[in-house]
Amino acid sequence: MNPLLQVLRGLANGLGLAWWAKVETKGPNVIYWFGPFVRRRHLEAKLPAFLADLRSEAPASLSHDLLRVRRGEPLTEELNPG
Repeated sequence: MNPLLQVLRGLANGLGLAWWAKVETKGPNVIYWFGPFVRRRHLEAKLPAFLADLRSEAPASLSHDLLRVRRGEPLTEELNPG
């Protein structure tokens, strides 16, 4: 990855200006965070491949939101059923 782009992503994330996709699945109950992206359109361009990869694992349902937030680890959160 371009070092300058890496710095820009880190700066945007630190300021809460980075774009992230919050992807929730049921069966298994997991939240996945995909990002950070400096521009929403770049996230929108990369998201279909990420969603296709998750769909290949055959969750019972999958939904996503695009958010501008500050985000850190963990990027995968397992949720308790129910």
